[in-house]
Amino acid sequence: MNWGYKLLFVFFAFGAMMSYMVFRCMQRPVDLVEKEYYRDELVYQDKIDGASRANHLSSAVKLIQDPGELVLLFPKEMKSAPVLGSILFYCASDSHNDKKITLDLHGEIELRLRKNEINPGKYTVKIDWECQSVHYYTEIPFSIT
Repeated sequence: MNWGYKLLFVFFAFGAMMSYMVFRCMQRPVDLVEKEYYRDELVYQDKIDGASRANHLSSAVKLIQDPGELVLLFPKEMKSAPVLGSILFYCASDSHNDKKITLDLHGEIELRLRKNEINPGKYTVKIDWECQSVHYYTEIPFSIT
């Protein structure tokens, strides 16, 4: 085999390899961080301000894993007024595992969630709440077993 055929074979092998790689990449699903990424980016400053306010509370929001449930504990300042908002269990590896829960506490600082409603895995728990017309936001990395 002369050098011309070898060169042709190398180009053909390279083209076949690149075609296979493009095919494989097109088969893999790509999930965005948020479905409405651009809209959410415009209001991101509200999250930064809410996180700053949450950092100035007497204690951080805590998420505790018990055998059959998850317990979300808010700081003592939240006991006197209604706490309204949402909790998002965001799974970066699979958007089908994401779970959004409405937060509605009246005079309580503890929320109990059944553990079997959320698939095991690594999550970023995004808590967005309002108490006495003040907006708070926090994120907690969490692993559910």
